[in-house]
Amino acid sequence: MPDRVYNVLFLCTGNSARSILAESMLNKDGKGVFRAFSAGSQPKADVNPMAVQVLRESEYPTEGLRSKSWDEFAGPDAPVMDFVFTVCDNAAGEACPYWPGQPVTAHWGIEDPAAVEGSEIERKTAFITAQRFLKNRISAFVALPIGGLDQVALSSRVREIGQLAGATSPRPEFA
Repeated sequence: MPDRVYNVLFLCTGNSARSILAESMLNKDGKGVFRAFSAGSQPKADVNPMAVQVLRESEYPTEGLRSKSWDEFAGPDAPVMDFVFTVCDNAAGEACPYWPGQPVTAHWGIEDPAAVEGSEIERKTAFITAQRFLKNRISAFVALPIGGLDQVALSSRVREIGQLAGATSPRPEFA
């Protein structure tokens, strides 16, 4: 058990699907070691209902999940982030806010399940696939010996995690 809890922010443009999935999963799977948050540069009005359904069916918490702006985490009263991960490519050209404390950053790009059109089964399959890819990354992240790695090694390891199966192209500033 670490001496402290590490804060992790998952960023995506709309903050309604991938970043929400990651927030919920890390809060459960990394409980006691990590505290996860999510936000977006242009948050949607609501969390995608299919994201909530897939989380519930996988027994992940959904209470309190909401789409929110990354501005909430850039202010002086916001928790200091230890890690910031982008999970979508739409934000690739956007300038991210300054994050106090120089958090470790990486791009963990996953295709947008909310962009899939088709039957309910096809849409749900896209969410389950996104969840599986995020679960693989989160499991690898939770298993890292964070206290035993220096900043350079830790940065390298979280970037490697972003290249696991299902990865989309890296963000230029995080590559």
